[in-house]
Parts: sequence; structure tokens; C-alpha cells
Amino acid sequence: MRRLLFISFRKFHGFNQWMGRRFTPAGRLMLGALIASAVVGIDTNRTLAYQAFTLFFSLLLIAFAFIPFFRGRFTVDRRLPRFGTADDPLTYRIRVENRSNKPQRGLHLFEDMADPRPGYRQFLETPEPGEADRNRFDRYVRFYRWQWLISLKQPRFSGAGASPLPDIPPGGAAEIAVEIVPAARGRLRFEGATIARPDPLGLVNSMIRVPAPQAVAILPRRYPIPERTLPSGRRYQSGGVALTTSVGESEEFVSLRDYRPGDSLRRIHWRSWARTGRPVVKEYLDEFFVRHALVLDTFGRRKHDPVFEAAVSVAASFACAGGPQDSLLDLMFVGDEAYCFTAGRGLTQTDRLLEILAGVGPCLDKPFDALAAMALSRAPALSGCICVLIAWDRERRDFVGSLRALGLPVRVYLATDAEARDIDPGPMADRPDRFHRLRPHRLRADLAVS
Repeated sequence: MRRLLFISFRKFHGFNQWMGRRFTPAGRLMLGALIASAVVGIDTNRTLAYQAFTLFFSLLLIAFAFIPFFRGRFTVDRRLPRFGTADDPLTYRIRVENRSNKPQRGLHLFEDMADPRPGYRQFLETPEPGEADRNRFDRYVRFYRWQWLISLKQPRFSGAGASPLPDIPPGGAAEIAVEIVPAARGRLRFEGATIARPDPLGLVNSMIRVPAPQAVAILPRRYPIPERTLPSGRRYQSGGVALTTSVGESEEFVSLRDYRPGDSLRRIHWRSWARTGRPVVKEYLDEFFVRHALVLDTFGRRKHDPVFEAAVSVAASFACAGGPQDSLLDLMFVGDEAYCFTAGRGLTQTDRLLEILAGVGPCLDKPFDALAAMALSRAPALSGCICVLIAWDRERRDFVGSLRALGLPVRVYLATDAEARDIDPGPMADRPDRFHRLRPHRLRADLAVS
């Protein structure tokens, strides 16, 4: 029965999309009138509604007869920005070129996005937020779950998705601006565009599909972060100049010494080698600078969890909040393996961190220890740590306690639906100013007072 419902939802969604494009608003109104007159006019002896049915049916039949007469050759080129942001309007331009020898008038453009319909397994395993509060019938049929899954992938267009095009002469082109509101972070994929022209009666659209695959990265939502930073003490960095390029504190070199096996060829002092006849290298001072870790808890319960999405938004907000000019930020999380990306002057830029966060998904097959081990192994080089967590169990409390035992300043941001009275700060009990509960539905307000 569930599979039958799933197939029905897919068919209904496809039919609904086809209806929205094939019929103009006037055509949909006439189609509704046709159906109503058919129902009312079943008994031709008692009502004359069958005459209205005949009229409406004839008009629609004439409108469909014009479909084969729309012919043309078009190319579509989008000028997409590098990034967009979830729930923020994204404006881009589309250039449509008429490659036929006839002028084209009265055209509309529909964007063909990637199919937003979920697969059967995703439909079964991804509950809608708040689904437990629905009645038994809704929980069994799961139509609201289907609509929610569709909304995660289907962006909102201005003008009901149809963008009017100006008249295009033979061999000419027209350019229009399109505004779209992405529903969620990730890759927003375009498969092509559909050029539509209504029939002379204005009831039915003739359509030509133009392939034009493209994609744009949609970044997580970001919120203002209060200017309350961790202590910024400088720590020794074992990577030295090779790791930090221009970041840190050092002179050009301390002294010259004899070459040792394993020394980089870049450090050879060629003039001294030529003078002494043996290889000589430059010896540098150690590097000390500010380095913070941004630890993102990706060990979610399921995909598309609002708590997990809130945690990603918090991490993105810290990633673009900025810090001291010469500081570095290590973004740590676990996906199919443990990852650490470093941003700062001379290394990865903040835009790259946001792009990485746009594609982060929950880790469902690894323990939290995988993240804890990576963060603790890098703790000696860190000046402070920001932990963005989605649960507050024994493993996470022990992890935060271990960081503090190493003398590392820690701030904890816990994304949760739980009430404050139900959360035991544990190792952060002595520093309540650094332990913050964030509610997914009130993320902006909670961050503002954190």
C-alpha cells in the first residue's frame, strides 16, 4: 500500500507540473468550467449545461490544434553567480537566442530544474518535522511528508515560474532577469529551459525544451554573531613557514647551518654553498600565531533534520564572522572520513569553507569518537575551540571536558529542541557564559544573546 501511495504521489506531482505549464491561467479556468459543465449537464433533458460543455470543449480542441505550428530553434545561456544562500533571493540573467529565420513573439520561459521528487527509500525513512503530532490518517498516508520533501529541493520562482520574454528578431537574442529563492543549501541544479508560446486564444501553451545543464552552490543560512571571541593566545605551529606562508611571527631567518638530510631545498643558501663548497641552509624561527578550531557535530539521527541544519548554519556563521587578521580557523567534521580544512590569510579562503559546509551531510555510520580523536590530536596547536553540537550526551561531555583539561578555552553551542532545564552543562557548569543552547526555530534570536 505504501508503494502504491508513493507511485500515486509521483504521478500526481508530474501531472500537476504538466498542467501548470501546458495550460495558461485562462486555460485552467476554462478546463475547470468544462469539468463543471460536464458534471451538471449529464442529464441533457433537465439542463442546458451540455451546450456550455460543447462550447468549452470546442475552444480547447481548437487551442490544442495550434500546438504543432510552434516551431523554433533556441539556445539558452544563464549567467549564474558563484554562490547563493538558502532562503535568500538569487537573481541571475538568462540570454535566449532565436536561431530560426522567423521572429518570435509572446514567448515565456520556464526553468527546468532537477527532479525534486524523493526516492522510495527516502520517502520511507525521512519523517517530516512534527509528524508525530499529526493524526493517524496523515501519519499513514504521509502526503504531508511528501510535500515537505518536495519543498526541500524545489526552489520558488517569482511570477509562478513563467518569465515573459520580449520579442526576438530572427538571429537575435533577448536577455531577462530571473529571481529564484533556493529552499535549502547544497547544489541547485538546472537541467534546461522550456520556451512556451500560447495559442491565439490564450488557453494552451506550445512548448519547446532547450537543454542547458548548469548548477550553482547554495550556501547555508548565516546569522550575525556577537563579538565575543575566545582568548587569542598564540601557540607554536609545527608546520612553520611552509604551513602558514605569511601568517605568524618570525624574521627571515635566525642563522645559517650545515645541511641535514630531509631539509627542504627551498632553504638552501646558495651563495654560502658556493663560498664554502658544502650545502648550507637557512634556519628559521618557530611560528606562533592564533589558531581556532570550529568543530561541527555531524552525527545526526537522520537526513534533513532541522537540528542538524541549524548546527550547519551556526558553523557557517562562525566561518564567515572573521577574526584577527593573522589568525587561522580549522573546520573539523566527519563525513565519509574525518576532515579538517584550514582557512586564513595565505591558505583556504572563507568562501571555500562555506562551499564545503553547503555540501555537508549527517554521518550515520561512524561513532563520535572519530571527531573527538581528530580534534584532541590537534589541540596543542590551538588557541581556542568552538564546538557546535547537536546532542549533549556522555561522549560529547567527555570530549569537551578533555579539551578543557588540556587548558584550551572552549565555547559550546548546542542546537537542540530540549528545554534549558533539561540540559546539564556538565564540564561547562563553571562557565555558563560559554555554554549556549540554540533552538532551531529561534536560531537568530538565540545567537544574538549568546
